[in-house]
Amino acid sequence: MARTYHQEYQEKLISAEKAAGLVNSGDKLLYAVFLGRPVDFDLALAQRKEELWDVQITQSAGNVPGSSNSPWVDPSKEHFISNSWFFDGIDRKLHDQNLMYYNPVQFGQLQDIIASDLFPYDIYVQKVSPMDEHGFFSFGLANVNSLESCLGANTVILEVNENMPRVPGGSEDSIHISMVDYIIESSHTPLSVLPPAREASAADKAIAELLLPEIPDRACLQLGIGALPNLLGDLLCESDLKDLGIHTEIFVDSMVKLFETGIVTNKYKTTDRCKMAFTFSLGSREMYDFMHENPLMASHCGRYTNNSRIIALNDNFISINNTVMVDLFSQACSESNGPRQISGTGGQLDFINGAWHSRGGKSFLCLNSCYTDKEGRIKSRIVPTLPPGSIVTTARTFIDYLATEYGKVQLKGKSTWQRAELLISIAHPQFRDELVQAAAAMKIWRRSNKIE
Repeated sequence: MARTYHQEYQEKLISAEKAAGLVNSGDKLLYAVFLGRPVDFDLALAQRKEELWDVQITQSAGNVPGSSNSPWVDPSKEHFISNSWFFDGIDRKLHDQNLMYYNPVQFGQLQDIIASDLFPYDIYVQKVSPMDEHGFFSFGLANVNSLESCLGANTVILEVNENMPRVPGGSEDSIHISMVDYIIESSHTPLSVLPPAREASAADKAIAELLLPEIPDRACLQLGIGALPNLLGDLLCESDLKDLGIHTEIFVDSMVKLFETGIVTNKYKTTDRCKMAFTFSLGSREMYDFMHENPLMASHCGRYTNNSRIIALNDNFISINNTVMVDLFSQACSESNGPRQISGTGGQLDFINGAWHSRGGKSFLCLNSCYTDKEGRIKSRIVPTLPPGSIVTTARTFIDYLATEYGKVQLKGKSTWQRAELLISIAHPQFRDELVQAAAAMKIWRRSNKIE
């Protein structure tokens, strides 16, 4: 007769307030990333602010409305010190108010860092799906480092939310009740959904049309998030491409549409054949419903999805990501605006490396050639040198292709003067002359260079 886990569940069940009461001054807390971040526990912990001192909390883009009530709103930083692996809009605002610190990490290395003595922590808290009949809680839309974090914690607290989809594996996609110390039955706050991406601009459309011919039949795709990937997904759905596959870090709405239109079949992938591999997801309620108990999905830990060697096993791997600014040395800043952190390193470099080692693989960093600043002035996103304090997300030695609305260029293997020429050729025409002058002053320009 199959064992039931109801009694063990009841024995470990406590209120959010009692769970927060387990935290002591000086403790280091680790929250699950993205939609796995706890809500009820977080708010209960905030109520103990005046009782606690020097409690460190690390999370990642919690994307939770009402974060003004969260414990990291502590201007004194005497009670709570808060860190994030990856900033969302809420994290950015807290950082601008000096209430949040960034913790630099390449997502493919996150599990190994947590498993090592480089990142000590005491308590791990995660939002999960309800327990199944076998005693397992699914990590749902937030796998990444979840199981590794449970294994390394002195205390594991799960916050059960009936809105969290149960997403099959994959690998390390769930945890058994025997490995859990405490369970909270939450108030079942609805999962955050991403607002619709801004309408694609003319530049986005031009870039997407440049990328489309680079994707062959049976290619395996990794797409980021935002207007450009959404638009590219729409163009792919209208194309005559066949049998594409998905192996990605973030699973997004455009991938559902690609499957439902028959463009994505995953039949010719080397890894996770006939499945869509991912490690976390953000999007619409409809997408979350699509993923629930769907055997098409393969929820993997980040050590797997972001492993360049695993990525490279898939032929014709195409990686498409955004960047913010590129200099004439071809250094890409994808996560900051000068010294101001706006997102995170994430897995960009993991997938660029994986695509490079894939037979027939290519990676593309995409950006609009210019932007309009707060004073209404047009500024180039291709610059002589990155502004002081800018974070180099992808070094020049790793970049393969770069694309703007004015073209796409391959930089791999090129000299500094060749890179400068190629980059200037896809810069906004208004800025090309001054970029040539800057390149000459930087001694990365030849008189024979030609810009169309």
